[in-house]
Parts: sequence; C-alpha cells; structure tokens
Amino acid sequence: MTKESNARKSITVVIPNYNGRHLLERNLPSVYEALNNTKTDFEIIIIDDCSTDSSVAFLQQIYPLVHLVINARNQGFSTTCNIGIAIAKKDLILLLNTDIELNSDYFESQFKYFDLPDTFGVMSKIIGAKNGETQDTARFLKYSGFKIKTNNFFQIKDENFLTPTAYLSGANALIDAKKLQEIGGFDEIFSPFYCEDFELGLRAWRLGWKCYYDPKSYCIHDHSSTTKNYRTRNWVKAIFFRNRLLVHAIHLSNTRLVFWFLQIVFIDLLFMWLGLKFYFYKSFGMFLNNINPILHSRKKMNELMIRHHSNTSIDEVINKMDTMLEGQTIIYGRN
Repeated sequence: MTKESNARKSITVVIPNYNGRHLLERNLPSVYEALNNTKTDFEIIIIDDCSTDSSVAFLQQIYPLVHLVINARNQGFSTTCNIGIAIAKKDLILLLNTDIELNSDYFESQFKYFDLPDTFGVMSKIIGAKNGETQDTARFLKYSGFKIKTNNFFQIKDENFLTPTAYLSGANALIDAKKLQEIGGFDEIFSPFYCEDFELGLRAWRLGWKCYYDPKSYCIHDHSSTTKNYRTRNWVKAIFFRNRLLVHAIHLSNTRLVFWFLQIVFIDLLFMWLGLKFYFYKSFGMFLNNINPILHSRKKMNELMIRHHSNTSIDEVINKMDTMLEGQTIIYGRN
C-alpha cells in the first residue's frame, strides 16, 4: 500500500436484502471493484430478511467470504440494517441498497470528509439506471408551514466545496461507524421502510455532527426495484406518509409540535379527502397507534442530546446549513 492508502479508513459495507438475488448478481461485482480500488481493509455484511427467492443459496455459493446473516423473521429495512451496523468492525460503514451499482472510484473523493471530527457521513450523487437522470443530490432543510421539508434539491458550482445536506440517502450513505453505533443506528419505529434515513440525518445534525453531499462520486440506482416487492401501491404510500408524520412527532419542539398537529388535522386531512387520497387516513390512523413508541423515541433523542451536551433544534440546524452555504453559487434542482 502507498502512504496515502495507509491513512485511509477501513470500510464495512452493510446491505439489507429481501428477494434481491437478481440485484445482488448484477451489482455486487461493482461493490467489490470499488472497494478493491480503495486499497484499504474492508468487509461486506449482507443481512437477508427472510427472502423467498434464491438469494441465500446464491451468496453462499458465489460469495462465500461475505458475512451473511439470515433473519429468523422478516423485520424490515431499519431493523435489518441495524443488525449489520451492530456487528460492523471497520472505521466507516457504507449503508447500501441491493439496487445500487457503484462507480469504480466511488470512495476516492469521500475519504477527505472523515478528516473532519464532526463529520457524520457523506453520500454521492444518485443516477437513475433507466434514463440516466440525476435522482438525488444535496437537499435543503426548510419549513413549509409547520412541516419539515427536504424535497428541494441543490448543488454547489464549486465541486471542491464541502456541501451540507439535510440527510444521507439510506441507499448509499458512508458514515462514521463509531458515531452510527453510538446512537444506535436507525430508529426501528420506521419499519418496514421509508424516512429512517431522513430521521437519522436530523438526529446527527441535532447532535452537532454534519452530513455532506459529494458531487464527485456517483452510483446508479434501479429506482423502486426493492419496495415493489411489498403488498400494494397504496399500502406503500400509507407507510411513507405514516413515517413522515413520525419524523415530525419525534423532532419538533413542543410548541411547533402542537401547531403542526393542528395543521395536519384541520388542513391536510381535508385536502387529502378532496384529493381522494384516502390512504393518508390509514397513515394517520397508524400514526396515532404509535403514540407510545413516539414518546419512547422522543425520550431517547432527549437522552442523546443530554449525553452530547446539545440543545440544537431543527430551526438551528436550518440556520447552520444556511450559514455554511453563504457566499456559494447554488445550482437549484438535481441537474
């Protein structure tokens, strides 16, 4: 190894899998190529979440060096990822979906972020497999009324600038392992999937750490090839909106929380009815059934804040990101 590569941190890749044999067959070679190009120590952990296809047999036969964990029952994305996070032994953890293909130099420009002591993690540009369009870049953190919004994408003209982002996509997040393990990985209240990465990013920012977007690295994503394995389209939508509600209930301050709830009850429920989006009522019902887990998650967040001597609110995170972006030429949108 060169002197430079000796200074590079080691990497654990954590991949949750559910009926993704065809995706593993297609994308694992790119993961190995990118890891081998780093010239650093690495391991790959794949947690199979009770697949009914031939995923397990394929991995055992073709990739015997992969650390394969087989769940006894289907547990969903966040819980399955947390199993891998807990047993990871390297300096950095790459949380990776089975439907992601890595660029051969994927890690090359990302190591520098971890020279900074307050870096939580970094993600790359995500490019669609079917049409080549950019799916994900950096995201602003803003309020819309009393709701937290992260759907405004942006990039910085200066590609050498360390660009903050509201959160790291769970599809390809490279994270400081010690920090991730210290805060317990994803909050499992979000099982089976959606918004766990959004909440993790908010947790990191509120604890005084930073999330970054790296425009020089990229991966290719076969969008929705994993969630389409689950039930009906409206059920998936209901889970998504339930989890959006959960994020707010966990992180909003007491005053904002009250006004946010009133906004949901007196505005959103009405407009969803007029728009015939009845799945939102299922989302709201599931949300109300999670009051005790929500209170538990808020308590855990408060305990983390105390442990890290932080009292940072969402408003202060927004101000911090805006301050970091001052003086930069911002390119709005994903392209």
